[in-house]
Amino acid sequence: MPHFLATADADFETRFTALLGMKREDSPDVDAAVAAIIADVRTRGDAAVIALTEKFDRLSLTPETLAFSPAEMEAEIAKVPAAERAALELAAERIRTYHARQMPKAEERWSEPTGAELGWRWTPVSAAGLYVPGGLASYPSSVLMNAIPAKVAGVERLVIACPTPGGAVNPLVLLAARLAGVDTVYRIGGAQAIAALAYGTATITPVDKITGPGNAFVAAAKRRVFGKVGIDMIAGPSEILVIADGTANPDWVAIDLLSQAEHDQSAQALLLTPDAGFAKEVVAALEKRLATLERREIAGASWRDFGTVIVTRDLSEAAALSNRVAPEHLELCVADPEALSAEITHAGAIFLGQWTPEAIGDYVGGPNHVLPTARSARFSSGLSAMDFLKRTTLARMTPEALRAIGPSAEILATSESLQAHGLSVRARLDALNCAEALKEGDA
Repeated sequence: MPHFLATADADFETRFTALLGMKREDSPDVDAAVAAIIADVRTRGDAAVIALTEKFDRLSLTPETLAFSPAEMEAEIAKVPAAERAALELAAERIRTYHARQMPKAEERWSEPTGAELGWRWTPVSAAGLYVPGGLASYPSSVLMNAIPAKVAGVERLVIACPTPGGAVNPLVLLAARLAGVDTVYRIGGAQAIAALAYGTATITPVDKITGPGNAFVAAAKRRVFGKVGIDMIAGPSEILVIADGTANPDWVAIDLLSQAEHDQSAQALLLTPDAGFAKEVVAALEKRLATLERREIAGASWRDFGTVIVTRDLSEAAALSNRVAPEHLELCVADPEALSAEITHAGAIFLGQWTPEAIGDYVGGPNHVLPTARSARFSSGLSAMDFLKRTTLARMTPEALRAIGPSAEILATSESLQAHGLSVRARLDALNCAEALKEGDA
C-alpha cells in the first residue's frame, strides 16, 4: 500500500519531511571501480574499451567495428515498421520546432553613455557525446531528446555511445540517430564509454560535453569526468506528482501515476488532492489497472514502497507542497490548471489539464523529457538547446570610456594588492593624459 498523509494530521510535517528525505535508489559504491575503468581507458585506449566491452557486454569488437558502419545502419533502419518510423519522424519534427524557439539571438551589443561598448555572443560547443542505455530496452525517444537540441544549437560533431549487449540492437535507436543528425554511433557502454568520450582513444575523438542517462557506473563516470568535459545532470529515478480535484477522471490519474511507476522500482508517484473521496477512487482504479500491466511487478514495487497520497485542505496548499517536492513531472488535473500553475515555482515540467498526460511529454509534446530529479528542479532545468551553447562576453573601451571608469578599476586593483592589474589601466590613462598635454601645448 502507498503512504497516506493528510495535512490536517498532527504529525503531517514530520512525515512529509521524512518523505522529502526518503532515499529511493540503491546507490552501490562503484566509484573505485569506475576510477579504475577510467584510468584503464586513459592508459590503453581502444584496447581497454574493447576488453571491457567483451567483459560486460559479451561482444567482441575491433577498432574498426567500435562504431556502426553506414551499411549496418541502413540494414538495421530498414527493419523499422512504417508506423513506428512515422511516429518517430513526427516526434523529431515537434522536438526540433520546440527547441528552435529556445535559441537566443547570436550576438547582442550596446553602447553606454561613457562610450564603452558591451555585449555577449552565443556559440555552440564543437562536439557532444550522447549516452544511450543499450539493448532491446533502449529508448529512441531519449536519442531525439538529447541529439536534436544539440543539432539545433549548432553542434558540429555529434556522436552516440549505445551498448549492444550480446549484439542486441534496437533499430529505432539507429533511426532516431539518423533523424537527429548524429554523425557516429558507437556500440559501447558503461563507464568505459564515458571515459572514451571524455579523454578519447586512437579511434574515438573526445567531445566537449556528455549528456544522457545511465546506470550507477555511468553516473559515477560522468561525475568523475566533469571538468574535463561538461555534463548535463546526474539523473535519479523517475517521479511524477499529480495535483487533482474532483473534476478529474480518477482512472486517468491512476494510469498517469503508473506511467512513471512502471519505469523503475525506485520511481515515485504522488497524488495531492483536497478531495479524500476522489483519492480513494484513484487508489482503487490504480490497483485495478496495476493488475493488467505487463510491468506490474516493477510498478507494484514502486507504488508499494514509494507511492504517496496526500489529502490537502485546498489546491493552494497542494501547490505549496508540490513546490517543496520540486517534482520532475507535475500534472495539474484540475478545473483551472492555468490559475494553479501560477502558484508553481519548482517543477521540471508542468502538464496543464487532464487532457495532457505526462506520456505526451515523453514522446511527441515537444519540450524535453530529460528533466531534473530528486528535488533538483529547485535549482536546475530540463535539457535544452541552451545546454549546448556557451556565452562569451564582449567589451570594447574607447579612450573616453577608459578615462571615465578606468580610475575606479585602478583603485579596486590596488585594494586587492594586484599591482600589475592597476598598472595595466594606469599606463593607458597616463598615455591619454600625455597626449592631451601635448595637444594643449601645441595649441
